[in-house]
Amino acid sequence: MKEINRIGEINFNKFNNKMEIIQYKDANNITVQFESGYKTETTYHHFINGDTKYPYDRGVHNIGYLGEGDYTFFKGIKARTIHYKYWTSMLDRCYNPNKLKIYPTYKNCIVCEEWHNFQNFAKWFDDNYYEIEGERMSLDKDILVKGNKIYSPDNCVFVSRRINNLFVKCDKARGNFPLGVSYNKLNNNYRACCSVYNLDINSSYNKKLGSFETPEDAFYKGYKPFKEQYIKEVADKYKDKIPIKLYNAMYNWKVEITD
Repeated sequence: MKEINRIGEINFNKFNNKMEIIQYKDANNITVQFESGYKTETTYHHFINGDTKYPYDRGVHNIGYLGEGDYTFFKGIKARTIHYKYWTSMLDRCYNPNKLKIYPTYKNCIVCEEWHNFQNFAKWFDDNYYEIEGERMSLDKDILVKGNKIYSPDNCVFVSRRINNLFVKCDKARGNFPLGVSYNKLNNNYRACCSVYNLDINSSYNKKLGSFETPEDAFYKGYKPFKEQYIKEVADKYKDKIPIKLYNAMYNWKVEITD
């Protein structure tokens, strides 16, 4: 049987990355090289069908790619690594249309180019991740830099879920009134209240801060001074458990009527 020589054949994988056969032993054992110089072993069937994997395929929402490096996305047979879970969750929030319908506050949020590469994000993760006993950690983008919409090394920090909840604005619930303000139809005035977490009962409750003649008074005289002081108190309780940059951002946080 005449030996087939397929060296030099060119094709494109399903992400339109060009590849060339540089070694051909048989149909089940070939080596292909991509334009970057990356080489991988595959089968001729996968090569022809465009199924050959390339670490720079933007396989996560056409944005994220795995890259080359020390970090893998699977631990064992099926379990995803913690680095990969946080990375894909971040990309989901910004680029998954279904998630954006559920969480519209992430509209126009993006991930910096550096973090499109999983290897870069995973390295930053190892350098910055920490845990607080009994609490779930979240990747936050807009506590260090208020109003920020870019996930990047300079803007992000890990926070406990309790700290993260301090900065949730609940736009749907509050309607057209400022943060922490609601209309009291019975008395024709405006009430200020703030959600407070009680460590003793491991639950939150709404603390009433008084009634006022205008929504502006309810915000400036009731909600704003209380909420800023409450954030400082929480920061002090967590001071020895969180990064100093997070502590400072919380201590200097200003609640605005335009929030």
